[in-house]
Amino acid sequence: MPALVTFGRVLFAVLFMYTGATKLFAIQPTADFIASKVTIPAMLAPYTSQLETMTGMPMPQLLAMGAGGFEILAGLMIAVNFGARFFAILLIFFVIATTFYFHDFWNQPAPENAKTLIEALKNLSIIGALFMIAGYGKGPRPNEPAYGDI
Repeated sequence: MPALVTFGRVLFAVLFMYTGATKLFAIQPTADFIASKVTIPAMLAPYTSQLETMTGMPMPQLLAMGAGGFEILAGLMIAVNFGARFFAILLIFFVIATTFYFHDFWNQPAPENAKTLIEALKNLSIIGALFMIAGYGKGPRPNEPAYGDI
């Protein structure tokens, strides 16, 4: 059983490593997509303008690079089972946020929202798998049962 769990964890992590790499290899299209969907709250505007001044890049481009780097790092950590619980929990919040901002099927008319709804449901199943990784962690300890009472 542990070999199957390891194999499944690695295959699952490939999803995040691949999507993170595609974001980094196409930063400008990703930044344009982020700019079309995400608006920075006015309360954060002074801080984001400082970041833009320091880096010389617009905020959507910084977000694209950060999201791509985070997905690669988190996928890699889950694949090698180092800090898997921590990164699975971080990815749960990341997938929830991306589903809310980028798969907003509730804002689209009925025939056109079918693809977006399917993408949101796929993200929901990914969140479920991340909860399993967060719950399973590194696996059962020698003195603990694999599945205990909740």
